[in-house]
Amino acid sequence: MTKIKFCGLRREEDVRYAAMLDADYAGFIMSQKFARYVSPEQVLDWKALLPAKTQTVGVFVDEPLDYVASCAQDARLDLIQLHGNEDNEYIETIRRRTGLPVIKMIRPESEEDVRIARESVADYILLDSGVGGTGKTFNWFYAGRLTRDYFLAGGLTPDNIGEAIRKLHSFAVDVSSGVEDDGVKDFSKMTRFAREVRANE
Repeated sequence: MTKIKFCGLRREEDVRYAAMLDADYAGFIMSQKFARYVSPEQVLDWKALLPAKTQTVGVFVDEPLDYVASCAQDARLDLIQLHGNEDNEYIETIRRRTGLPVIKMIRPESEEDVRIARESVADYILLDSGVGGTGKTFNWFYAGRLTRDYFLAGGLTPDNIGEAIRKLHSFAVDVSSGVEDDGVKDFSKMTRFAREVRANE
């Protein structure tokens, strides 16, 4: 069964939408340099709105270890997602400090990137086209070359998610801008996305 992650949630209603659609993961941007940033206090408040099965994911981009560890504790995160240039040493350190599983983003553009993804010490790999919700897909050929469970992201929409699942059978799919209108989460698009995932898993 393909798991669903709605990312870039930044309003209470976004979180309620994710809850209504029984999402497996709710992602929150916790690096302050991005427009979708939400504070640890907001995430902690919203966590109470989610079903027990929905795990909260804090997304960080090249942040100091102390900052990530502090946010993880204050927000009571379930997972940490690293979306920058963090290396294996960073991953091992933050996992040891927080006791949380780590998702690491890789931009797959070559066989070398596939090798890096295979050898990452992260608990999960997330394949994406870049940083910051670009809304662009990448060459799925490289996703097909990965022999470990991964989250598929990058330009996914209700219109292409069925094809993505049928071709790649990823462990999970991750969407943000693909279910938005003018930068705001759209419940009808989120509903269509979830429906397409479950129809094709």
